[in-house]
Amino acid sequence: MTAPVEIEAITRRFGRVTVLDAVSLELEAGEFAVLLGPSGCGKTTLLNIIGGFLDASAGTVRIGGNDVTQLPAAQRPTTTVFQDYALFPHMTIAQNVAFGLRMRGERRRARLARAAEMLELVGLPGMARRRPHELSGGQRQRVALARALAVRPEVLLLDEPLGALDLKLRRAMQDELKTIQREVGTTFIHVTHDQEEAMAIADRVVLMNAGRIEDQGSPERVYLRPQTAFSAAFMGEINTIPGTAEDGGVATPLGHITVAHHLAVGQKAMLCVRPEHLLRQRPAIGQATVQDGAFFGTHTRVHLSVEGLPDLIAHLPVGAEIKPGDAVPLTPDTDAMFVLPRDPQ
Repeated sequence: MTAPVEIEAITRRFGRVTVLDAVSLELEAGEFAVLLGPSGCGKTTLLNIIGGFLDASAGTVRIGGNDVTQLPAAQRPTTTVFQDYALFPHMTIAQNVAFGLRMRGERRRARLARAAEMLELVGLPGMARRRPHELSGGQRQRVALARALAVRPEVLLLDEPLGALDLKLRRAMQDELKTIQREVGTTFIHVTHDQEEAMAIADRVVLMNAGRIEDQGSPERVYLRPQTAFSAAFMGEINTIPGTAEDGGVATPLGHITVAHHLAVGQKAMLCVRPEHLLRQRPAIGQATVQDGAFFGTHTRVHLSVEGLPDLIAHLPVGAEIKPGDAVPLTPDTDAMFVLPRDPQ
């Protein structure tokens, strides 16, 4: 089962502090949405309000078209996977997975059959009789996921479930989460502060900042064409060149750069380009001097100085021969550049 989720003007206050400020969001049935943002932005508070663990100060939550705003967590068609797994150490893995079904009064044979089905789904066949302490962190995370899915929720909520895993295991679990979500078709709402994780698993990234939704869309759109300066900076490293909007481009200290934009002519502008798009096989728009560089495995990250501009960062392919003091032409991919309004101050 799966269902759409509608969040209408949700506000949450803790005393005089407004943690969520009239947040509205509509998610389609079967969508994998990721609530992303820095600590304190309100993403976990919003997840807890959807799950019924926290009351909203104002606003409405609908799941499958039904108003669930006043329903307690146990009566909502949702389940939650937490970062700490919350498995019962005295129970077997099968008993842990079947626990929710037991609470719903399902017969033992039916719930154990369902548990076996879910353990197969998450790649843990043959683990039914083990106990949590006998499993690795990644395996315990899969058990928690199997337990949440066993009760056939319409919406699955995931509260930073991969945060305690090491990098290699976290990436493997990201792939598995996406595969499982596609197979079961349940609406997933996943909270994380990890931009890479969000882009790896989401159908839609919902970027939050200071209790509001700052930007939302596909991972590609939010990364390549962010709507705000905060979104551009949070989704990865960004180079900015100040300028003024002109017909067909932006006037900068490097001259006129042809780039599409929607700003009024004469408006203060910020020309933005990601580090991986800064040094490409394109006509040069200026010259830079290499300050230093560091090898990151997949690329070499270099700092560049340009007269009259803030320092720039570029990502070069592995094997690029470059050293401090070298002069390099600035050859950005103008198709990958985007323009945002700049604070006039």
